[in-house]
Amino acid sequence: PCGAEGWAQDAVPPGAAFVAAASYRGPGNNDTRSNKALPILLWWSGSLFPHFPGDTERIDCPRGSCLVTRSRRVARHRRTKALIFYGTDFRAYEAPLPRLPHQTWALFHEESPMNNYVLSHPPGIQLFNYTATFRRESDYPLTLQWLPGAGYLRGPAVPLAEKDAWRRRGYAPVLYMQSHCDVPSDRDRYVRELMKYIQVDSYGKCLHNRELPSERLRDTSTATTEDSEFMAFIARYKFHLALENAICDDYMTEKLWRPMHLGAVPVYRGSPAVRDWMPNNLSIILIDDFDSPQELAKYLDFLDKNGEEYLKYLEYKNVGGIKNQFLLESLERREWGVNDMTLPNYLNGFECFICDRENIRVKEEQEHKKSHGKIPAPRPRIAQFKHMGCPMPTPGFGSVEDLTEGDSWKEMWLQDYWQSLDQGEALTAMIHRNESHQGRFWDYMHEIFLKRTRQH
Repeated sequence: PCGAEGWAQDAVPPGAAFVAAASYRGPGNNDTRSNKALPILLWWSGSLFPHFPGDTERIDCPRGSCLVTRSRRVARHRRTKALIFYGTDFRAYEAPLPRLPHQTWALFHEESPMNNYVLSHPPGIQLFNYTATFRRESDYPLTLQWLPGAGYLRGPAVPLAEKDAWRRRGYAPVLYMQSHCDVPSDRDRYVRELMKYIQVDSYGKCLHNRELPSERLRDTSTATTEDSEFMAFIARYKFHLALENAICDDYMTEKLWRPMHLGAVPVYRGSPAVRDWMPNNLSIILIDDFDSPQELAKYLDFLDKNGEEYLKYLEYKNVGGIKNQFLLESLERREWGVNDMTLPNYLNGFECFICDRENIRVKEEQEHKKSHGKIPAPRPRIAQFKHMGCPMPTPGFGSVEDLTEGDSWKEMWLQDYWQSLDQGEALTAMIHRNESHQGRFWDYMHEIFLKRTRQH
């Protein structure tokens, strides 16, 4: 487009380097190219580009440098080699069309699968060439994004005698604190059933049955940070119901790690592969190990009354208590930090990951051209289902057949999951047919709908 070259030449405005001195720009390299010769990476989700002060910055990564921008006016520029999408913001019906053959698409999605089920189906995830997701199989895994380090798990627990004293003052053995209700994991349905068999203190909006002791704790901004008063309050409880809002391998959030940090044993439902990441073999109680909420309640009651057995769940806090080498090595190996200013954050890390791969791809394409086809062109890299693929939501308790007609969870989440598959298929078809008009998306959706109803 007209003016793109001019834009590239003055991509770094005067003074930006000074203003941006504190920004992470990569480890540096021997790349002597000027800005106007570098590959461009475009953040299609511009709201995720707050990590530099300007619209555009040069990043110097291990293998080479790139320009990173959120300025969409370079979307069709021949040097714009990659578009980076934030998974929560990615909408199939708004995708930039036609898809250009010289550009790769990169997906950054560390949030819940519920935010975009398009990405859980093969046609959705295979739109992308590079991925950074919570799944360990993705190109740039963000699996332990909520765990600052092994030291966080070793934080001291409230002594058992003190927890028992709180119990005598009327506190329940089990805490539930959730204000995001009606989610795909349908956690409230399970907790409601569990409450029939054991006392649960529920302070959030979901299944609310008890008030927090102070106005300050009732402030939602207090609850979302690691506020010391709030943390001390949670730590009084023996058990913490830690149910993720959606179920997927390796999707683990602060709901799991925070109670472990505080020594309130998590009663967990979330990643089916959670055991792979646990500090030892006895650190959380898995809901799915029990045939029913009643059986789980019985076990929690047993631990509540048997301190010695309960304390076995906190042994990972002792010196040498973290036995899981896979967990320790994964923490050691990741290049980005959590709340650690000495390390890049994962946004910057993923940018450099893409920059390095795009520089390699540019070089391979040049060699292919120079050799007149003797050297093969680089093969396109395509994301796999396991980079994100999450299962269909299931009821938190009972089966789909048990749900009444008009059940809001069934109408919302099952529909969302399967409609997302159609959306991924519609966009894939549009790209294959080199469509250039987003407005045709709903025509494609209608075609898919008709085809499916004919099949049934």
